Amino acid sequence: MNFILRILLTALAVVVLAKFLPGVEVEGYLTAIIVAIVLAILNLLVKPILVIFTLPVTILTLGLFLLVINAIIILLADAFVSGFGVSGFFIALLFSLLLSLFQSLLFSLLGKD
Repeated sequence: MNFILRILLTALAVVVLAKFLPGVEVEGYLTAIIVAIVLAILNLLVKPILVIFTLPVTILTLGLFLLVINAIIILLADAFVSGFGVSGFFIALLFSLLLSLFQSLLFSLLGKD
């Protein structure tokens, strides 16, 4: 139940950010839910592999390269979901930062797992 609520809150954050960021487009609420599910799958499967491959760069930049990895995950979600669009890398970087901020705020309302 908690996982479904997290997916719905992430979809809500995607819709809100798409309204305010000029380079992000979401066709509808169902597309936002699909984007949230795809982001969860990519964060589960692809992100650990990217972190391991880029570990020296991540250590060298004191963890700031993880922001680039998050932007890459957003761009991958853009490639997989047809109703979701991000216009460029820097918009994806800003979108990932704001999405992480909104998720932390919304997930704090849920409490513990």
